Amino acid sequence: MISPSTVAVEAHLNAILRCYTRETSVPVSVGPLSLVVGSSTVTATVLHASRTGLHSFAEVRVDGAVVSPEQLVRLLSVDADPAEVDDLAARTAESVRNVTVFVADSDERGPGRFLEAEQALLFGHLNHPAPKSRDGLSGAELAAYSPELGGRFAVHWFAVDAELVSSDQVAGAPSLQGLDALQLMAALAGITPPSGRVLVPAHPWQAADVLKRPRVASLIADGRVEPLGPLGAQWYPTSSLRTVYHPDLPVMLKLSLGLRITNSRRESTPTELRRGLEINRLLDAAYNAGTATAHPRFSIVRDPAWVALDEGGPLLTGLDVAVREVPAGVDSYACLAGLVAPRPGQLSRLGAAVAGHGDGGAEAWVASYVDEVLVPMLHLYAETGIGLEAHQQNTLVRLDDAGRVAGGAYRDNQGYYLASSYLRGLLDVTGLSDSTLAVVDDAIVDDRLTYYLLHNQALAVVGSLAVDGLADEDALLEVVRDRLSEALPFLKAAGPDGARLAQRWLSAEQLPCKANMMTRLRGIDEVVAPLDAQSVYLDIPNPLRLGARSEV
Repeated sequence: MISPSTVAVEAHLNAILRCYTRETSVPVSVGPLSLVVGSSTVTATVLHASRTGLHSFAEVRVDGAVVSPEQLVRLLSVDADPAEVDDLAARTAESVRNVTVFVADSDERGPGRFLEAEQALLFGHLNHPAPKSRDGLSGAELAAYSPELGGRFAVHWFAVDAELVSSDQVAGAPSLQGLDALQLMAALAGITPPSGRVLVPAHPWQAADVLKRPRVASLIADGRVEPLGPLGAQWYPTSSLRTVYHPDLPVMLKLSLGLRITNSRRESTPTELRRGLEINRLLDAAYNAGTATAHPRFSIVRDPAWVALDEGGPLLTGLDVAVREVPAGVDSYACLAGLVAPRPGQLSRLGAAVAGHGDGGAEAWVASYVDEVLVPMLHLYAETGIGLEAHQQNTLVRLDDAGRVAGGAYRDNQGYYLASSYLRGLLDVTGLSDSTLAVVDDAIVDDRLTYYLLHNQALAVVGSLAVDGLADEDALLEVVRDRLSEALPFLKAAGPDGARLAQRWLSAEQLPCKANMMTRLRGIDEVVAPLDAQSVYLDIPNPLRLGARSEV
């Protein structure tokens, strides 16, 4: 039996080589692989080569010797800034340690399908060199705060002078159960705050960290903020770590968390909090009526309220929360990342479900996925100019009892783009003078959606099923092509140039793709970086162009 540490090391070596071969345009085919890097030679055996980039490597060596993921990162990052290389190497080593713990303790958890998928990402992002770096968390903190370990905790609460706090909510949102945002906080904490004070929740790690921050420490010293400690229900962290869920409550809480996870610290911004409500109001104004009518089984999970300690100014203190609804029938949903996540010695959860569908089951699942999840997102963009940053973790798939696609949903209060050519129409509908959505050139939105919707999301389904041996990858890619081609007339009718993006996916020889290792080595925090410099992008061969290539 392979040890957890060996599983963790091999997973990271694979992720690093996937990054490097994609980001340096190295062709990959089944058999021996040899890379000359400086004065060294990296060798490996390619067990599985994938047009989607989900390659499988074994026997990774440097100059014939066994190599650790930390050493491999250093070797392949030789031209980067030494400080960034040191940092990434340390975080890669930390990620390996964490995955070792996760694999050693990977019992099935729950309760329910929704939470099971949230807890399933043992290896994390399969194209990132340090996917499970947790900024130094270890021991009891790692166990309590990690979904992979079935973590569970009470959030901490602060009683704050009311004039220091801002809040807003969507009137009549069902998940708020007739309460405003501040009343909801008190109900969740299970206490009534003193007159003139309101309650603000925090992730336990954040609650300790903000005490060291001068602004919060000063407010505490002045008696205007009082730490109350843990109160109320025991919440489960979801796959994002900072959004927490309880199966008996109608809302989730998206909390700020200053840990650096993959490329970013996960603290909310004022724009992010307000954007969730703007999306609510856009949806309520039937701005996407065509999408909602044409795709009734696809929805956007609402974030109908927020609360923040901001002292009445433009900056947050790190104490804030966005309230997220729990979708009706929540246990019929599973995040895509959890479905396609590899499991040591087993098929992925997606593979296990599809294996029971018989011959043609994988092709049928992919076809349904494109129709029910991908095309609605394209339709929304064509109709409204709103692009969803729908990576695997933000994409929910609704499943029937047999594991077949029954619909889909998108969740996030941050990841919305608006193509600039649509801005005037949005302002006319809302009556606003400006938008909190990231308004950028249409071409930039096209590039971002190509990565998130196609490479990271839809093609992850294809790659996972092919790795699980349930279908030929080219056959699955042909299904994606066929379903997108079938949707073209529908998208053309949805809005001006509505089929532009799908046509590009079907016809371009190369498509833009995010370079996660390069982005990390440049020290970019994707949460706060300007959109046109948010990540490093490069062009790679289009996996949907099924030419007679012997290498992918």
